[in-house]
Amino acid sequence: MIFEVIVDIANSEVDRVFDYVGVDGVFVGSRVLVPFGGRKIEGFAIGQKEHSDIDDSKLKSIVAPLDDFVAVTPEMLELMRFMIGRLHIRLIDALRLFVPAQMRGGRIGELKKRVVFPVLPLDEAVERLSKSAKNQRALLEFLASEEKSDYTLLGEKFGFGTVKKLAEKGLLTVSEVKKGRVPYKNLCGEKQSFVHTDEQRSAIETIINGTENEFLLFGVTGSGKTEIYMSVIDYYLSQNKTAVMLVPEISLTPNMLRLFRSRYGEQVAMLHSGLSAGERFDEWLRLKRGEAKIALGARSAVFAPLENVGVIIIDEEHDASYQSESNPRYITSEIARFRRKYNGAKLVFGSATPSVETFYKAQNGEIKLITLQNRINKRPLPEVEIVDMAMELRNGNKSFLSDRLYDELKSTIKEGNQAILFLNRRGFSSFVMCTKCGYTAKCEDCDVSLSYHADENLLKCHYCGKRYRMFDLCPECKSPFIRQGKIGTERVVNELKKLFPGVGVLRMDFDTTQNKEAHLKIIEAFANHEAQILVGTQMVAKGHDFKDVTLVGILDADQSLHFEDFRAGERTFQLLTQVSGRCGRDVKSGKVILQTYSPKHIVLRLAAKQDYLGFYAKEINIREATDFPPFATIVRILYSGENEQNTISTLNAQYAMIQELRKSRDDILFANKMKAPVRRIEKKFRYQILMKIKGDMTDELSDKIFAVSDMKQHKDVGVFVERNPQNMT
Repeated sequence: MIFEVIVDIANSEVDRVFDYVGVDGVFVGSRVLVPFGGRKIEGFAIGQKEHSDIDDSKLKSIVAPLDDFVAVTPEMLELMRFMIGRLHIRLIDALRLFVPAQMRGGRIGELKKRVVFPVLPLDEAVERLSKSAKNQRALLEFLASEEKSDYTLLGEKFGFGTVKKLAEKGLLTVSEVKKGRVPYKNLCGEKQSFVHTDEQRSAIETIINGTENEFLLFGVTGSGKTEIYMSVIDYYLSQNKTAVMLVPEISLTPNMLRLFRSRYGEQVAMLHSGLSAGERFDEWLRLKRGEAKIALGARSAVFAPLENVGVIIIDEEHDASYQSESNPRYITSEIARFRRKYNGAKLVFGSATPSVETFYKAQNGEIKLITLQNRINKRPLPEVEIVDMAMELRNGNKSFLSDRLYDELKSTIKEGNQAILFLNRRGFSSFVMCTKCGYTAKCEDCDVSLSYHADENLLKCHYCGKRYRMFDLCPECKSPFIRQGKIGTERVVNELKKLFPGVGVLRMDFDTTQNKEAHLKIIEAFANHEAQILVGTQMVAKGHDFKDVTLVGILDADQSLHFEDFRAGERTFQLLTQVSGRCGRDVKSGKVILQTYSPKHIVLRLAAKQDYLGFYAKEINIREATDFPPFATIVRILYSGENEQNTISTLNAQYAMIQELRKSRDDILFANKMKAPVRRIEKKFRYQILMKIKGDMTDELSDKIFAVSDMKQHKDVGVFVERNPQNMT
């Protein structure tokens, strides 16, 4: 039998099928070791056939399968073909998504430990020992009380020679057993009984029994969407099917994992980039072998190796993290739709603030709309008060806290309740500038200002991570007059500790959550009242449920409002609504103080009322009038290279081709070339072509644009095509 193999090399010139003669243990979907170019290399067997077009004498044989299981299912092979057609990526780029990265190169495998078992009852075993074998007797007595024990533990306690002698006498056996690496192994809550509200019951029945395939669960914050998800999963598990549950932030997964483990135990496996390589491999393998039936995780969990999928759920579907910004640039919802169709499954989107594109589809009947109008405990939504920070400044208050928010914080602390302060800017200050000559500290490799981090006394680039020493004198003019820019989460924490001495303050942002399980430790510390104030970026805005949080302070509501992005208003509305929903979720009422320099802005006014329908009505009219999604498709071709001239040359050559293409069509409404908003990242210069396509882009036009992007003059220039990019910078 001849197998068609894709070798595991990320090079377009070899990204094609090579024929090899099969050996025992190899099946379609197996990872294999093959001879290639004078060396042995890993690959994937993606097909088989009786005969090859290559002469038999020239065919080489597969060396061996790499695993004792088939790594890539038939569904994933079909998904691979869909992705290369849709995204115009290499075959190997798709295949690599389907297996844990550390499997490649044999860098990870199942962890096994040696375990010792007694062979005979203690009395019989002891009779076979000489009276002088005291150490052997002691080991057998210990083993009798334990029944089995770790080989290393026994060896260290009684001596490895003792273990060996007893094994030689046939009085104990040494076996290898699998030792699973379990993420967050102590994270499990108690199983809770739950009485569904009428709205929840109706939603569950609609999803399970409805003839539609896709659903949008549109419910206010605190309306019980998670319980609906789990009840739907209950049903499909009872039908011997599996489920995929996606959440946008890694920080949300521990809380969700606690809920799922309390209900499903070992049937749930977790997949996300925050796990160790061993944990990710073991969880992936449990799903692969059917030992776990539910995949829970962030974006990449959509590729979970489950079969017979009954339901795929995408919680907080509006979140930008569901679209990959690195190669392959896939959109999670498109992958989920493919898997839904392949498995005949149901696809459920959930959000209190759906993306405009998704809600438009729901309004037009492409997706079944299910609305939850009430919180499960009938509690009202929190009261939101808008504070004009320009007025605060005129009144002499230069603090990051308005007088109103300061008073509310004092009352919250006095009453023993908790507060969340939201600021989507990490670090101590957003930039460092000399007031004499105007010098601003910038990254050497990226065209961005450096942020100051006081706890390490360092300047950091938030794009490439490079670090620089902080300075006391301007590097240009030696002036000591150094000004720091807008306040970040680190400085907020420092100032709060001065304002409220003795009050516990926690911080949750990218800098404080880089260590393993850091998210969980911060969340649990806050839930256990080790602090009364939690300061954070958008990590604190989604999914968390703290019953004693009665106050949310939004420190800079304008930050995302004025970005040069057609989604700026939508992003601001979503973020403010989500973070407002973190308070008043239990019996205690909640209050939100929203600080802004634009108190009359319509988006902020609608967010304060949590009026999504009002926001949508305004936004959809603007999108239609200006030809933005969902009425058009935005296409960006991004050019990136360390040689700026080569990058510009490639841009210009392809832009000329795009202009020629545009002359023959009426569906390309706009096309222009320009510098990318961030002109340089990680030493690479960045330019782009932006296009606006009427309606949904056809496959035929997509193929032509990709064909243009393939015609590169310089191999050192990266060219990437994105549809409706989530991040325009």
